[in-house]
Amino acid sequence: MGVSTTSPGKGIRLVTVDHPPVNALPVQGWYDLADALRAAGRDPEVRCVVLAAAGRGFNAGVDIKEMQRDTGHGALIGANRGCYEAFAAVYECEVPVVAAVNGFCLGGGIGLVGNADAIVASDDATFGLPELDRGALGAATHLARLVPQHLMRALYYTSRTATAAELHAHGSVWKVVPREELLGAALELAGEIAAKDGYLIRLAKAAINGIDPVDVRRSYRFEQGFTFEANLSGVADRVRESFGKEA
Repeated sequence: MGVSTTSPGKGIRLVTVDHPPVNALPVQGWYDLADALRAAGRDPEVRCVVLAAAGRGFNAGVDIKEMQRDTGHGALIGANRGCYEAFAAVYECEVPVVAAVNGFCLGGGIGLVGNADAIVASDDATFGLPELDRGALGAATHLARLVPQHLMRALYYTSRTATAAELHAHGSVWKVVPREELLGAALELAGEIAAKDGYLIRLAKAAINGIDPVDVRRSYRFEQGFTFEANLSGVADRVRESFGKEA
């Protein structure tokens, strides 16, 4: 369990998240993921990173139950900081990051794939931000990198999800494949990238980040401020208390 790193091919580093039952990460899990991604990017032998997950789905966001057990704001602050670091680690990884998305990709999962360089998804993958149903805000920055603005807003306000096929139609998912072919398809794309000159591919990643129209770190940090406001006002607690309970 946790975050593991392997080298499945020349120039490729595979970072896998395995945190049953649904890959909803506790505070430390987000920091562990950030550390693994940054370490992979620093390795001069690595030219592409594949971010994948074991189990039922890619990522279900933060561990809400960890927050519910906390009588103060420590878990909230930790989750916000941990997500911030993990999302930034994907974006700032010195080499391209290919996200291999299976099943559900929710909340913090959107922050990860929204900052990735390319996405390969299984045909059962769904993407969404159920934040308003969980007493939180955030990651609209990253959802806006996956779908057009008005669709992003509708998905955000309703907490609905979009399918891998829909995201492929919008151009944000590179390829949709059967679930059993997902890792192979992601590694195939990574292998094509890793075949490039290692020094040049790092320059390319830095250059593309440099012309990005949105500063994703600053934009996401701005969103997080409203998450704190929701908590201080008490509305987040009211919504979170109903999470996982029948109406």
